[in-house]
Amino acid sequence: MAAARETLPQGTRVGAYRISKAIAKGGFSLIYLAVDDDNGEEVVIKEYMPKKIARRDADRRIVPISAEYTENLHHGRKLFYQEVKALASLRHPNIVRVNAFFLANETGYLVMPNERGRNLGAYLHERKGKLSATFLLEVFVPILDALALLHRKSMLHLDVKPGNIHLRHGNQPLLLDLGAVHPLNRGRSRGGQVITAGYSPVEQYFRAGQVGPWTDVYAVGASMRTCMEGKTPQPAPERQKEDKMIPAKEALKERYPEFLLEAVDWALSMDAAKRPQDAAELLGVLAPYLEDPQYARVREATSEVVGESRPL
Repeated sequence: MAAARETLPQGTRVGAYRISKAIAKGGFSLIYLAVDDDNGEEVVIKEYMPKKIARRDADRRIVPISAEYTENLHHGRKLFYQEVKALASLRHPNIVRVNAFFLANETGYLVMPNERGRNLGAYLHERKGKLSATFLLEVFVPILDALALLHRKSMLHLDVKPGNIHLRHGNQPLLLDLGAVHPLNRGRSRGGQVITAGYSPVEQYFRAGQVGPWTDVYAVGASMRTCMEGKTPQPAPERQKEDKMIPAKEALKERYPEFLLEAVDWALSMDAAKRPQDAAELLGVLAPYLEDPQYARVREATSEVVGESRPL
């Protein structure tokens, strides 16, 4: 029997691509660097292989670890394929582009460009937080604009965090891991999806939780606070029992402008009804401050981005 979550070996051909190496593992997928045999370009491939319920057999097919998970695996694969098809229609400079998607080895594969740059999560680990207000606006104004597009199309990301933000040249951000995205009509009435402690709000922990665009807003606020403090915020279930998180407006008032701290505190409201109800609402509060001369660099960098999410 093959080991659970065994990665495809170097040189394996999947569709029109040849695997170079495995580069990451997520809760629902394995991620590879690969080469497109048609044009020689490097790409990133995400293979649907959910943790705990799937394994790879001797023929490299993804199969359930036991018969009881057959239906779950089939249903998850179907949703993965449907959602990737929807994501392929998205066009935004700060959302990772879908090059192709296909079925093979009894599972689904998502193909994306291999973007050069660095991961925000790794950069934060090096810097220990204390990133500037200018940096925060450079990164999160475009990310909010990208999320606003998702929300307008009735989609939720549900796993926004520093580790899912890629920084290209000039700190141009790219929102990653769109495999976690869910249609709003399915996600709204159901929590219990992907959970990342510190970034997932409390409604995401429970199947009865009412998740919505406000769920992504909380994750953005938590990511911004991590950039400020260099540590992951207190997990939401712990905050619900005893909230030890000092408001950013108090804890960080010596280092950041008031408008930015107020935005973070608003996004991190425990009560979903008291948060901005979608990314566009939070973006609408931050965008006017880009007119301040001290943020001229941010304004120039984001002038072609902000508004991408809005209908023509």
